[in-house]
Amino acid sequence: MIHRKWIGLAWIVFLLLAVMPAAAQEAEADLGAIKTYLLDNVAELKTATAELQTAAQAYYDLAEAADFDYAALWETEAEAVAAALQIAKDSWIAASPLYEQVEGVVAGVPVLSEYDVILDAGVSVEEDPEGAVPFDLELPDGRVLKQPGNLFGILEGALWGTRGDFTMNSVDLDGDGTLTFGEVLPDANVVKSAADTMDGYVADLVEASEAWEPTESDAFIALVVMVPTMSEYFGSWKESRFVAGESAARSDFAVISRLSDIQDILSGLEVVYAGVSPLVASLDAEQDAQIGTALTDLQTYVADLYTQELDGRQFTAEEADFFGSEAQDRAQQIAGQVAQVAALLGIELAE
Repeated sequence: MIHRKWIGLAWIVFLLLAVMPAAAQEAEADLGAIKTYLLDNVAELKTATAELQTAAQAYYDLAEAADFDYAALWETEAEAVAAALQIAKDSWIAASPLYEQVEGVVAGVPVLSEYDVILDAGVSVEEDPEGAVPFDLELPDGRVLKQPGNLFGILEGALWGTRGDFTMNSVDLDGDGTLTFGEVLPDANVVKSAADTMDGYVADLVEASEAWEPTESDAFIALVVMVPTMSEYFGSWKESRFVAGESAARSDFAVISRLSDIQDILSGLEVVYAGVSPLVASLDAEQDAQIGTALTDLQTYVADLYTQELDGRQFTAEEADFFGSEAQDRAQQIAGQVAQVAALLGIELAE
């Protein structure tokens, strides 16, 4: 299955046909630094998903003991339930940015890209049969959710109640006398199965990352594929509760702003570019500096918007479109330069 983020690669083909023959390489890429960055982050990710799995199991055990009567569960085990759900949420909040920081590598490298579909990017079979996740979620009670969407999204929707089909009861989890966003008892079967499945796939990602032998082609493909995805990310930000508020149609990106995710993704791509920068500099030091500066400037551009959001600014849908268009234009220029350099270096960008 071709990853959906690869669609933007097609426009580069004509560019590659027009450039000069490959130049002799006078330097080596630091591919080891890219792999080390990936391994460090996925190891931390595995720790977070294991903690999430443990908390999900604790919540499931409590619900099972109450015969899945959620009103009775809250009546008899409120403190234990609130504690288990808080740990699960904290673990999810820890895991999500850890994944975003390596998404540029995972989604951009062909041998790893399916994990991005599974964990973070894939949709349900109802939304898109071609882009759906390649797994079913088998629940402990015997139900099977057919290709239900990515695991971060399922757990977010369940734990914070943005998916009504995964929500059982609204309760005052923090005991302050009011019901606020995320104060729900989720379906324990969904939470347990999704947490178990996520931890298993993250373990597989760790193993695949350890086995991965990065190539110069991998690094350049990751940059060309993943940098020009700004319009997609800004589009999901516009549709999230951070911009759309209570009228948001999306059930995901409701807990951590997509602007934070974009920052993390670009930070990871900066690591990837730093790894191939010596190759680019050996060809054209000025262009190497231009690309590196442009990538940093793009990350700073997004970081500034995120800071404004944290300071209380409520962006409109029209502003999200405007800023997303600006970010996409910048990203396309960066990707175009990277593709040209790859061609001059004789590095193939597989379709």
